[in-house]
Amino acid sequence: MKRTFIIGDVHGGLKALEQVLAQIEIQSTDQFIFLGDYVDGWSESAQVISFLIDFKDGHDAIFIKGNHDQWCEEWLKTRKPNSTWLEHGGLGTTKSYSNISDQEKELHIEFFNNMVDFHIDDENRLFIHAGFTSMHGVHKEVHRSNYSWDRTLWESALLMKEHDLSEHDPYYPKRFKHYKEIYIGHTPTTNYDIDVPIQAGKLWNMDTGAAFTGKVSIMDIESKRYWQSAQVTTLYPKEKGRN
Repeated sequence: MKRTFIIGDVHGGLKALEQVLAQIEIQSTDQFIFLGDYVDGWSESAQVISFLIDFKDGHDAIFIKGNHDQWCEEWLKTRKPNSTWLEHGGLGTTKSYSNISDQEKELHIEFFNNMVDFHIDDENRLFIHAGFTSMHGVHKEVHRSNYSWDRTLWESALLMKEHDLSEHDPYYPKRFKHYKEIYIGHTPTTNYDIDVPIQAGKLWNMDTGAAFTGKVSIMDIESKRYWQSAQVTTLYPKEKGRN
């Protein structure tokens, strides 16, 4: 039976990513959907990208692009780092590329370039790094940057959860009505003192704070069972991540 796994933000924590993947006993029919932000945080950002390039060759995998991935891609293409990016994990990422050959960097650029803004599966489930604002659905989004930057989708989901709104309520946000389920990253659940995936209505937040004091998480989309790495701080005890 085919399984689909969702993987939250990694942020350069290769050890955490390898640890969590080792827990699920991968089968040849499994599909993997990565929700973005593979870089910026811990010291192995370039190594995470190399790992994922190898991983996609042997597995059915979809890679969504996050805001940190956009920054890294721009730097790899231009060699001109965004100053804001450097302050939010980019400096450590540039250091991780110090021993990466130009040839391999080109492979990384190609990998970033082939990432998608979002994915909608056959069950009408949406996978996106951050969110969207259009009440008509993700395809009608005017500002594509919202795919990797928006937080209003998540904030709206939390408000619906707080007020226990159903889809039949007149105040239920229309943009949620287009999809069976929505899976996002981008906003760490650790912001709410929670280090596991959070469900708010039909939306699941899979960013469990791997960039900071949290973990990398993976979930079976059907059973909703999830597995987690150790706290990434314990895997890189001499580093601070993005703290």
